[in-house]
Amino acid sequence: MKTDLGDLNAFVAVARAGGFREGARTIGSSASFLSEAVRRLEAQLGVRLLNRTTRSVVPTEAGKGLLERLGPALTEVEAALDVVNGFRDRPAGTLRLNVPVSAARLVLPAIIPPFLAAYPDIRLEIMADDSFVDMLAAGCDAGIRYDEKLEQDMIAVPIGPRVQRFATAASPAYLDRCGRPRHPRELLGHACLLGRFASGRTTAPWEFELDGEVVRVDPAGPLIVSVGGSIDLAVDAAIAGTGIISLFEDWLRPHLDTGALEPVLEPWWQSFSGPFLYYPGRRLVPAPLRAFIDFVKALPNRT
Repeated sequence: MKTDLGDLNAFVAVARAGGFREGARTIGSSASFLSEAVRRLEAQLGVRLLNRTTRSVVPTEAGKGLLERLGPALTEVEAALDVVNGFRDRPAGTLRLNVPVSAARLVLPAIIPPFLAAYPDIRLEIMADDSFVDMLAAGCDAGIRYDEKLEQDMIAVPIGPRVQRFATAASPAYLDRCGRPRHPRELLGHACLLGRFASGRTTAPWEFELDGEVVRVDPAGPLIVSVGGSIDLAVDAAIAGTGIISLFEDWLRPHLDTGALEPVLEPWWQSFSGPFLYYPGRRLVPAPLRAFIDFVKALPNRT
């Protein structure tokens, strides 16, 4: 049985995106073209691969099995074809990165514009996601994570600031009204603004350190937002005087500098190592990814 590679690619795009329109956007095609390709593939294989409703498109058991095997195989095909890129004057193609929202907000803005200016034939796709998905299963070439979240058997390259801090802050009005904590345990008596991951788990206890003493507190408060897209809502609430927020210092720095937010327990703020660009080392590295790796390694802020 000879199956068209384009039809397989169409199925993978739709299954990963969860819809024909979404899949069409990811590969620069049309929904009608993908629909016809999947229909043709199902007819050839003699099984239904996708369950379609007016609200969603979900792989069947057969579709899940096919997707699980096809993802790595198509990635290898892309890598093999990309060898030709080495004979071009300039690398070309698509580079897909899976990154946490914090990296998309704090690390990539200083890197992406000059990179794309240096490599105009590369198209960059960023998937900002804090749910720690399998980067390869999501169809990405590489990702960004912090050291404790790195997957095994991956090559890691430092990217962005090498030392970061978590900061706690609140509006001066809130602190005037409710008092300024002098020890992390006093946060248990304050309104704190919290986050929740897509899995349903709330963010880890807030951790502080001073002179070798480590203190972890599990505060409560009036607002819980989803980690990622809703974090700015918590920042706005903190500025409005709703409570105390804990977030990357670089995220809060503009508001700290203007005085809209006031540092809380600053001597206790804990430092941690910066993020890493990671990718699998057991396969050919596509030319766009190789160009990005070399570009990141040449940046001056990797120490």
